[in-house]
Amino acid sequence: MNTRRNFLQQLAASALAIQLQPLTSLAKAPFLSYDGPTLRVAIMGLGSYGNRVAEAMKDCKKAKLVGAISGTPSKLKDWQSKYGIAEKNCYSYETYDQIKNNPEIDVVYITTPNALHHDQVIKVASLGKHVICEKPMALNAKEGQEMVDACKKAKVHLLVGYRMHFEAKTLEVIRMRNAGEFGKILFFQGQCGFRIGDPTQWRLNKQLAGGGSLMDIGIYAINGSRYMVGEEPVWVTAQETKTDPVKFKEGVDETIQFQLGFPSGAVASCLSTYSMNNLDRFFLNGEKGFAEMQPSTGYGPIKGRTNKGELTQPHVTHQTVQMDAMAGIILEGQQAPVPVNGEEAVKDLKIIDAIYKATKTGEKVMLKL
Repeated sequence: MNTRRNFLQQLAASALAIQLQPLTSLAKAPFLSYDGPTLRVAIMGLGSYGNRVAEAMKDCKKAKLVGAISGTPSKLKDWQSKYGIAEKNCYSYETYDQIKNNPEIDVVYITTPNALHHDQVIKVASLGKHVICEKPMALNAKEGQEMVDACKKAKVHLLVGYRMHFEAKTLEVIRMRNAGEFGKILFFQGQCGFRIGDPTQWRLNKQLAGGGSLMDIGIYAINGSRYMVGEEPVWVTAQETKTDPVKFKEGVDETIQFQLGFPSGAVASCLSTYSMNNLDRFFLNGEKGFAEMQPSTGYGPIKGRTNKGELTQPHVTHQTVQMDAMAGIILEGQQAPVPVNGEEAVKDLKIIDAIYKATKTGEKVMLKL
């Protein structure tokens, strides 16, 4: 039974590698046999997403979890036993500057609340370590550019956790668009939302989150509109709706609808919300065809279809694919199918800044990315 299971896993992995190959040679490496260098990763912020990344890395070929940074000593102890992390590679927020002298750590993956990213990325870069940062990379474009500049000055990589940029069905839609199979792109729709729970969580704290639904779930529609349409937007309009001002305090958006315009004339209509479930859908329409994905950005499996039929690329855990691919970028100079660098994240932050401005002024805001 184990032999058959292993064979099927290898078959699915090989199929995925073949699927990604037309876009980039990077896609071949994470899933097939590998005997090259290994990216040694420490995760900062051992919450739910940090745990998800750690679990996914168990299946990585090119990246290995070797360190942890947390403000909770009990979490560090748990991770030492759960993931086999050496005690000398575990740090608190007060002591992690010591990683500068730790040759066993190559990169720090930051999964802390949004408002902490700026200072933590800059500090890690100053310690001579590469950085992977969760999205949104910062609270605004000004902060994001400071992070990019700091990493360039320190001569370290700054990558952002855009896991969808490596997802097989997403990449197939991008391939089809690049090949002209949809014809001229006319319209994109992105719907991202869920009904948020605990009102005391950090995602509803403006000081930690930088906003509300747009910063957390809306960024998927922002980033998705760019990689699905294949252009950079030149204007934005937006409207905010708030039905619960107690839960969603000043500066914490509940629901935002926003529209983007692209140089070709294509337009996007998007929704970001913390008060509606069952919203995880992308729709791309062109003169010759369409692509629909639902769910479009969840942890998987992604489901989708085009005018030519169902998308059937096999599912592989997104964070596993992402971390192996990022190892290829950092260690071997490979290129991502869709950029995942700090500059890419700054573009999203400029759009977020513009959306918030548009909700306040009611006016069309012009963009220059």
